[in-house]
Amino acid sequence: MVRFEILGPLRVVDDTEPVRITARKVELLLATLLIRAGQVVSVDQLMTEVWNYNPPRRATDALYVYVSQLRKLLGRGGPEGAHRIETRAPGYAFNVEEGELDLHTFQRLVNQGRDAARERRHTAASEAFGAALDLWRGPALEELRDGPVITGFVTWLDETRLECTEKLIEAKLALGRHSELIGLLYGLIADHPLCEPFYRQLMLALYRCERRADALMVYRTARETLHKQLGLEPGHALRELQQRILAADDFHDERSAV
Repeated sequence: MVRFEILGPLRVVDDTEPVRITARKVELLLATLLIRAGQVVSVDQLMTEVWNYNPPRRATDALYVYVSQLRKLLGRGGPEGAHRIETRAPGYAFNVEEGELDLHTFQRLVNQGRDAARERRHTAASEAFGAALDLWRGPALEELRDGPVITGFVTWLDETRLECTEKLIEAKLALGRHSELIGLLYGLIADHPLCEPFYRQLMLALYRCERRADALMVYRTARETLHKQLGLEPGHALRELQQRILAADDFHDERSAV
């Protein structure tokens, strides 16, 4: 079975053996087609992605050559490459089977997690979100972020990954796993200093571990960071949680604070 992986550097694995792609423009072509797997990507869109709005003379002919090279690479001398990359006006469509593209698996797991979270099935939500995040091998397509398709896709994908992380932590908080989340949340705040949900989750985890002073210090850090970088005060959720911690409110039931 072939696996196409874009949740990290672009990688193609055929029967556990990586398929080597050495030409950057062929990588750009494959990444763009995988992002839009099952959809037609026009020749104009592909040229923009491959040459970043600066195509050379005879770019259309060159693109045909790259498509041919990619078909041969994926086909390993057989007809598989032609079936993978289908010519459809006004461009090409890339065909994948279920389970072959890590992006599709990630989306399926995230949707399962969302459904479980809405139904308050916290264990199932935690398992789905955790499995989705385990698919990642590093920053997605980091060396290929030149054109609008890949750049826009990566922006959306990074936001979805961040949402998945937040919801995984929410599920674990609801399951009472407060102490195991503290170190993780400090690291996430260092990486995302303007993300208020991580501050709120850390304050809640610390408070439930009877570290009230540390929880209030996190609020102070959040307030200083937001004010210094954006000129803003913390949002309602953070302010409300700070007040409840100051009042030593009892909100160990996740429905009242998570």
